[in-house]
Amino acid sequence: MKICICGGGNLGHVITGFVAAKKDYEVSLLTRRPEQWNKTLHIYTPDGKTIEGTLQQITSNAAEVIPQADIVLLCLPGYGIVDTLQTILPYLKSQTPVGSIVSSTGFFFEAMKILPETVPLFGFQRVPFIARVEDYGKSAHLLGYKPSLSMAVERGDGAVLARIIEEMLDTPVQLLANYYEASLTNSNPLLHTSRLYSMWHDWHEGVVYPVQPQFYSDWTDEASQLLIDMDAEFFRLLEVLPVTPGSIPTVLDYYESTDAASLTRKLHSIEAFKGLLSPMRKVGDGFVPDFQSRYFTEDFPYGLAIIHRLMQEHHIDGPHIQQVYDWGSSLSA
Repeated sequence: MKICICGGGNLGHVITGFVAAKKDYEVSLLTRRPEQWNKTLHIYTPDGKTIEGTLQQITSNAAEVIPQADIVLLCLPGYGIVDTLQTILPYLKSQTPVGSIVSSTGFFFEAMKILPETVPLFGFQRVPFIARVEDYGKSAHLLGYKPSLSMAVERGDGAVLARIIEEMLDTPVQLLANYYEASLTNSNPLLHTSRLYSMWHDWHEGVVYPVQPQFYSDWTDEASQLLIDMDAEFFRLLEVLPVTPGSIPTVLDYYESTDAASLTRKLHSIEAFKGLLSPMRKVGDGFVPDFQSRYFTEDFPYGLAIIHRLMQEHHIDGPHIQQVYDWGSSLSA
């Protein structure tokens, strides 16, 4: 089976290398920077093993890889989805499934507008791996696995696609009822933004911090409580949408917690989260928030913004989400 991966970020590296290492797949990569990639990727796993995946082709030209693809998988930030869908459209076979490793940044909403109705669409509720690039185009760390995946399929045979993805990613797949259940998540759009707000909502020009805290290992009860409050508002939105009860777990259920303090302890304890630093840049002897990082350019305008827009359309009151969204939006104003 020929797989075309679009995008070369953290997840793009790990998924490309992981799938390319399996003998039943030929993997090609569509990236803006093909000259920076090696044909063989090294993926380091939590148990100390190294996975080596050899790519069939690496290119920035969609015409070279999309026509042959049996599946196209986008591993892209929200701001890259529309351009990439428009780029691959002229070369895409009419029934080739197109999916996104991240669904919470608008993939289904945009793909339904851009791609023909004959093209099956699929997307995940949460990403299958925790991933970090070590050496761009050459190696990356697979820091954590999901025990199972929840995936939505529109315009296609969900059972068939689920079996393909299970084999491709070595992970059981549960089908969701519809794309809302994959597109709306309390993962990054709420998890990241609540933490960012709690750290820096009162930051202003001239403030320099002496240290760069870890994003999860230094997580606070204040951030946990804000996340819980935002999650409660998020679930008021889900009540008015065609979302199956239980298909999206609450933050407390997902992290096996009961309150802010236990949620903080849980986030501190997750091995795959340890060592992940908050998005900051060095200034002199200290650090300031890096508002150009993916935490800001992805999770506010493409993650939280979708939730906020739907809440506005359905007249759902969400003061905590509104407050965090307004702050995040002001940073790019």
